[in-house]
Amino acid sequence: MKRARLSDPDRVRHPDWPHPPWPGTEHTVGEQRIFVRSTPATHPDAEPAVFLHGLGGSAQNWTDLADAMSDHLEVQALDLPGFGHSPPAAQPVTIPRLSRIVASWIVQSGRGPVHLAGCSLGGAVASHLAATRPGLVRSLTLVSPALPFRNPRRSRQAKFVPLMAVPGLEHLTERALAQRTPEEVVDAIYQGCWAEPDRVHPQRRQESIEEARRRLSLPWNTSAYIQTFRGLLGSFAQSMLPSESSLRKLAGRITCPTLVIWGKQDRILDVRLAPNVAQVIPDSRLIIFNRCAHVAMMEYPQAVARAMVHLLDEIHDNTAHVVATPLPNIEESEAGSARVDPEATQVRDNEGNGAGDATSSPFGRVNHREAPKTSDSTPLPSRATSVHP
Repeated sequence: MKRARLSDPDRVRHPDWPHPPWPGTEHTVGEQRIFVRSTPATHPDAEPAVFLHGLGGSAQNWTDLADAMSDHLEVQALDLPGFGHSPPAAQPVTIPRLSRIVASWIVQSGRGPVHLAGCSLGGAVASHLAATRPGLVRSLTLVSPALPFRNPRRSRQAKFVPLMAVPGLEHLTERALAQRTPEEVVDAIYQGCWAEPDRVHPQRRQESIEEARRRLSLPWNTSAYIQTFRGLLGSFAQSMLPSESSLRKLAGRITCPTLVIWGKQDRILDVRLAPNVAQVIPDSRLIIFNRCAHVAMMEYPQAVARAMVHLLDEIHDNTAHVVATPLPNIEESEAGSARVDPEATQVRDNEGNGAGDATSSPFGRVNHREAPKTSDSTPLPSRATSVHP
């Protein structure tokens, strides 16, 4: 694992106003229908990319990052089965099955190998795919990936593993979730997934409400969420047992250049998981954003884009080191990473050394100011690079 770096700010797009959700079409992949949103590239040398959203999300979650990266990547963002505009899964949901669906789409579309990115659940799926089908993945970007490790207290999801055995839980949960209004659904998501919910652009909030209203009208909306959640919990349960097919073991088999991104204020997956994930993946670089929670690509798309562009530069310059032999398992530690506050004027490591410029706000430049001190005392890697979004 090494420190991630940011490219120059002018290497990524800074829109004056948020772009509407990118258009999409439905495709048949084996037995499954999936909806795919496509962002047109703005440069002829842009390379193919596939982005995967998290639990309860959709391809719309990648709208701003896909825009910011359009000079470099031609992005296809998939609605995983049961989310967005994709119908429910044709078979019981598991991480391996979702991985196979995405792999089949990459092969079917003829775009591989792709630059693959995933957030949370999508990060788990992307990691499984990168480990099991390495020929389809040129680089991997993981935003707060739902990768299980041996201490379940580091994840809210892992705490719910025992609930899988409770009779009737699915129906009780479905009834409770189905009673929420679109506004309640959206506000709960922003409160849980954003460090600063008041930064959500009004247009984005309205789009989210409209999407939530459409989703709540679908008879299978809640059941699809619960079934996928069970599949994710199953991967956490499996990680607690000795298994060569657990996500933890598979992460050590990833050979492509990998960027791991985490928000210091992540309330879904504890930031202390970040060095675990990055150290297990052989050719990884880690960056931690201050004043950021679970969805960095939505909270600070330009900062995430700059980290991704630097990763692409490493690949093109042949400075990204692809390691063929997996590293041994590594427990929770304080090993080096990059810590970033996307609104600061300077990127610094823990020793105070400059490491690059800061980024702008999601929609245009910001007046740089000193970031407020965080209230938590979460220990971060000793070699962290600090940047303020």
